[in-house]
Formats: sequence, C-alpha cells, structure tokens
Amino acid sequence: MLYRYMAGAVAARTGDEMSGPALLVAGLAVTGSPLTASWLLAGLTVSAAAGGPLLGVLLDRARRPGRLLACCLLGYASGLLLVLYGLGRVPDAALIGVAVVAGLLGPALTGGWTAQLPRVAGPERLSRANTLDSMSYNVAGLAGPAVVGVVASAGGGTMTVLVCAGLLAAALPAAWSLPPVRFGPAAPAHPAAPAALGAHPAASGSPVEGGAAGRGRAVRAELVEGFAVIWRNAPLRRATAGSALSCCGLAMLVVSAPVLGAELTGESGHGALLLAVTAASGLAANAVLAAWGRVRRWDRVLIWGTAVLGGGMALAAGAGAFWAAVLAAAVAGAGEGPQLTALFSVRHREAPARLRSQVFTTGASLKITSFAIGSALAGPLAAYSASSALVAGTVLQAAAVAVLTAGRRAPARAPRSARGGR
Repeated sequence: MLYRYMAGAVAARTGDEMSGPALLVAGLAVTGSPLTASWLLAGLTVSAAAGGPLLGVLLDRARRPGRLLACCLLGYASGLLLVLYGLGRVPDAALIGVAVVAGLLGPALTGGWTAQLPRVAGPERLSRANTLDSMSYNVAGLAGPAVVGVVASAGGGTMTVLVCAGLLAAALPAAWSLPPVRFGPAAPAHPAAPAALGAHPAASGSPVEGGAAGRGRAVRAELVEGFAVIWRNAPLRRATAGSALSCCGLAMLVVSAPVLGAELTGESGHGALLLAVTAASGLAANAVLAAWGRVRRWDRVLIWGTAVLGGGMALAAGAGAFWAAVLAAAVAGAGEGPQLTALFSVRHREAPARLRSQVFTTGASLKITSFAIGSALAGPLAAYSASSALVAGTVLQAAAVAVLTAGRRAPARAPRSARGGR
C-alpha cells in the first residue's frame, strides 16, 4: 500500500508542480500576453488559502477520504483543461475565474494527501514513510519544471497542460484505493482543542441533526476547532507560522534565480539549473535522513533546516561567480529538504487524528499563499538586483527561525541518580 501511495503522490505532486509553469507557458504561447499568463498563475495559487481549511474538514469527515482526493484530482485537472480550451476563445477574466476555482482544490494534492499517510504506513513505519513522502515533494520540484521545459520545447506550450493533466489522472487509482477511516469510540479531545466542541460527529456514530443547516453549523464548528488546535498547540503554532514565513522567503530564491543566472553568466536559463541543484540537494538530504533512521527531536531539525536554508540564500546573495551560486543553492537545498520532513513530522505528532487533514491542508494553503505573496514582493526587488531579493529572503528565514524558537523550553534534565551517577 505504501508503494502505491508513493507512486500516486509523486504523480500528483509532479502534476501540481507543473501546473503553474504549464499555465504560464500555455497562456503566453496562445495569447502572447505576459499579463494574461501571470494572472492565470496568480489565480491558480491565490485561492489556496480559502480552499485548504474547508477541504481539510471534508476529508476529516469522509469515511473514504481517498475517493474525495480522487475527485479533487479530477476537478483540478479538469480546471486546467478548461482554461487551455478557453484560451483565445473566451474572455481572459472568465479563464482567470476558472483558474481560481481550480486553485481551491490545490491543497488536496499536498497537505490533503500527506494527511492520509498514518493510515497507509501505520505507527511503526510512520517516521520513515514521512521522510519518503517529503522526498516526493523534492522529486516533484525537480521533475515538474524540467518536464515543462522539455515538453514545451518539443511539443509547444499547450502540450504542457495536457501532460500535466495526464499526470494528475495517473494518480487517480492510487487516491481512490487509499484505506477508509475506521471510526471507533470517540477519542478524547486533544489538549489543545476546545472541549466544548465535543467529539467528531462521524466518530460518535450519531447523525448530524438539523439537516443542511445542522451540517453547515457542524462544518463551521470543525473549522473553528481546527484553527483553534493550530493556535493553542504551541509546537503546531510555531511550525505553521514559521514555515509560512520561510516559504515566503523561499519565493525570493525562486524568483531571483533566473536573474542571478543572467547576472553571473549572461544566460537566465542557468537560473533553472540553480533551482534544480536546490531540489536535488534537498532530495539527497532527505535520503540521508531516511537511511539514518528515527529522529526524535524534529522541532530542532525544523529550526536548523530553516537556518541552513537562510544561510544558503545569504551565500547566494554574495556570490560573485556561478560556481559559488551553485554551492549556495546546494546549501539551501540541504536545509529545505529536512525542513519539510520535520514540518510534516511535527504535524503528524501534534495534530489530533480526527482533525489531521484540516491541520495539513490549512498549513499547505497558508504556505501556498505565503509563496504567492513572496513572489509578488520578490519581482520588484529582483528587477533591481538578484542580491536585494536574496537578502530579503534571508531576513525572512531569520524571522522564521525566531518564530520557531520563540517560547521553546529546553527539556528537563534527569536527576543524577537516573543518569547512573554521571
């Protein structure tokens, strides 16, 4: 089951990584307007903040969440195909609206999928499975833009959207076959959850009273409860806020990479190589984590991963030669890969089982929105110089480290007698 999950995750996330660049390339190829192409990309990403929390509630309430994920995959792919079909045929505003609607389903391809991992791997294999799952993001980040470039060169801009939709469709069988939720007696409320909201209605086996109005109140109550869990649980709150800040800073690296490549070599295409080095380094770092085995203090890995990512961006800001920029990209990836694994581990550890999907999709939607904001801020900075955008990204990584370390207490030391007198 884990291998099928991983195959589906890689296909879905590669399609997700392709979707933005594919719409950008296709929009530019058909309309010739960079403005239309950029608005299509913005529409696809900006709506994630609204879609993530609601998707999480629906996944947590579903007895077969895998089938809901399959519907989200189908809806996302259909939205991309509708945009492709409408390019040059219908008004741009309508196509941007379709992209916004499709973007609501985006968090299902990331956090919504990862939230199902405990039922696939079981508690005894969850740590290693979590590392492998985060590696799928590195693989997708490495393969997605590369596939867009190859397909666009060989078959044109419109073909990239077709290949993207095909990858999303290839993940449908794996999503559909994910194991069902087996509801038992209502679990005790998580310490961070407000007790007044009570148990999950599906877990108690009692129908939601009041018809559609009652179901609407229940969904709103679970939305409130999910946000309350993230806010009141200190490790979750720090991880969510810190990772969102870090993702905003990471956008500075992504946007400035082509500019840095052009400044150092005269070819903006070399910037894509820097991003590929970052993704490959993150994949290698996660492979080392998977081989190393069980890590106990994931909160520390999250902090150090963010710090190393910021260090790599600082090195890139001061790079005077392309080889130095490649080295900086490798350092950044060595931090970004374990950072993602640690983030997932903290969420799996802290999130109540009945709210896990909401915690993951809410976190994913916040990161996607933060990345969109960071991209918008990075554009003017990178237009001035790549170094200015990278310095801003470094500052954001430092702020993320400050958030992740705020309020943390060192673990209490055991008495001397418990340490064998040493």
